[in-house]
Amino acid sequence: MASASIPVYNCSNNPLENSSSQNASRESLKMEPLAVTLLPGEERVIDKDIMYICPFSGPVKGKVFITNYRLYFKSADADPSVTLNVPLGAIGRVEKMGGASSRGENSYGLDITCKDMRNLRFALKQEGHSRRDIFDILFRYAFPLSHGLFLFAYLSQEKYEENGWSVYKPMEEFRRQGLPTDKWRITFINDNYELCDTYPTILVVPFKATEEDLRKVSTFRSRGRIPVLSWIHRENQAVICRCSQPLVGMSGKRNKDDERYLDVIREANGTAKLTIYDARPSVNAVANKATGGGYEGDDTYQNAELVFLDIHNIHVMRESLKKLKDIVYPNVEESHWLSSLESTHWLEHIKLVLSGAIQVADKISGGNSVVVHCSDGWDRTAQLTSLAMLMLDSHYRTLRGFQVLLEKEWISFGHKFASRIGHGDKNHADQDRSPIFVQFIDCVWQMTKQFPTAFEFNERLLMTILDHLFSCRFGTFLYNCESARHTNEVRSKTVSLWSLVNSDSTSYLNPFYTPESSRVLYPVASMRHLELWVTYYIRWNPRIRQQQQSPVEQRYMELLALRDEYLKKLEELQLTDSSPNSSHLSNSSAPNAASPTQHITHLHTPF
Repeated sequence: MASASIPVYNCSNNPLENSSSQNASRESLKMEPLAVTLLPGEERVIDKDIMYICPFSGPVKGKVFITNYRLYFKSADADPSVTLNVPLGAIGRVEKMGGASSRGENSYGLDITCKDMRNLRFALKQEGHSRRDIFDILFRYAFPLSHGLFLFAYLSQEKYEENGWSVYKPMEEFRRQGLPTDKWRITFINDNYELCDTYPTILVVPFKATEEDLRKVSTFRSRGRIPVLSWIHRENQAVICRCSQPLVGMSGKRNKDDERYLDVIREANGTAKLTIYDARPSVNAVANKATGGGYEGDDTYQNAELVFLDIHNIHVMRESLKKLKDIVYPNVEESHWLSSLESTHWLEHIKLVLSGAIQVADKISGGNSVVVHCSDGWDRTAQLTSLAMLMLDSHYRTLRGFQVLLEKEWISFGHKFASRIGHGDKNHADQDRSPIFVQFIDCVWQMTKQFPTAFEFNERLLMTILDHLFSCRFGTFLYNCESARHTNEVRSKTVSLWSLVNSDSTSYLNPFYTPESSRVLYPVASMRHLELWVTYYIRWNPRIRQQQQSPVEQRYMELLALRDEYLKKLEELQLTDSSPNSSHLSNSSAPNAASPTQHITHLHTPF
């Protein structure tokens, strides 16, 4: 079960050893029943009467409940009722609003900035420092790592039928791809994370490359992230390899081992010219030379062609999403909507990422191997490889296959989730924060819109993934790399998000899915065909929330439910038919009467 009854609050278990904790303890004695069921391992910390300054309906009186996992608000007498249910992991910033001498109604309280495209504002009475206890508690539990506390994933006691940690098994996935071959081998050189501490332990490399070759190449690649295989085309044997930038520097250093290694990748399937996709704008790649990085020059990598994909860095993406939030929350600026949206450049960045992935997929379909990198190979590189693999391989478009794709290309290959999201960290201004993974999921959503029957999973899965990217309820997206997860015992001490998803898989299925094993998807990466993902970015607006699913999908789901109901009745009739009391009926039945299975076939036909 994924839920539990409300645990009794125990004052002595409260970890806040200060005046705020004593206030909280006093408050806890007055706690009333909570309108939401708490998770196993979730405990209430404080209740408080408060005023929620709702951006849509104005000030609303009610009570806020804070647990070690969430902030929950319920209005006292508003009609319709107003509720908020915010995982503390989704909070990025907590600030005090106004001071003891502030004038004006509702000018004293708390401002909360969330990571999921919304802000919250609460007002309290000014007398007696009424916000001190709630501010201290909220600050502490929203940013546990900054206060020496555990993330909630380590406190959760949820149990599920499915074990999500068993979804991705590297050896099984490589075998599914047809590996190893006479050209590609599996190596365990990184078994103790000695070759590269941000790579997984199991890697696929050219058969001709020795372990010593790999060590030499790692010295010339940023962070030791050498080119390794991500995916191989079963028919033409073209491969997608990923890595980081070469350490060329201002002096134009060369490394014969690195040059020869890329040539061995090229030779593996007889590619005439290896295409190296550098995700960065060329000007950025040149600038990186000043810090010891760089790119593969034509003069040194003679059997390769270099293509820059002009995708901007993490700082540009962060600012772009901030601008998008400004125009969609709390209210949408209707009068200049198109120009405002264009000024954020968000869809332009989506277009460039999709366009780059299309180029990678097209090269592979044509039988040419590619190498993909950005600066360190854990942001734009992950976007490009995983999107190209989604276009090329229908397995990744299934519910379980998509989970494998995320586990493989993002989680095991070291996308810096902890740094990009800031799990449990109070430093909201950290320059490492960036919505790279959100952007990738947006690209996936764009593909599901253009190919509505090609994906087994639905929009709900994508939104659930993004919600729990922030929530810290599961261990799936915690930490920056596999070695850090191993050190912090994530698999044994936390629950996987896929446990939740796969224990209720029907909720995440697309009713229009039609399996097509050999189809390559080429989405149109044109601004005319890209849309803003309204149901995610503007979902907190009540007007958007009230919109139902599409009438077609709704009717289809109703028909499926009706079919299931008829099948159940048929099964009951079948059981009645086979009972001893009905034997005389079966003897007297006509010899050409339709069997139950024939009836089932007819029931399936309209659907």
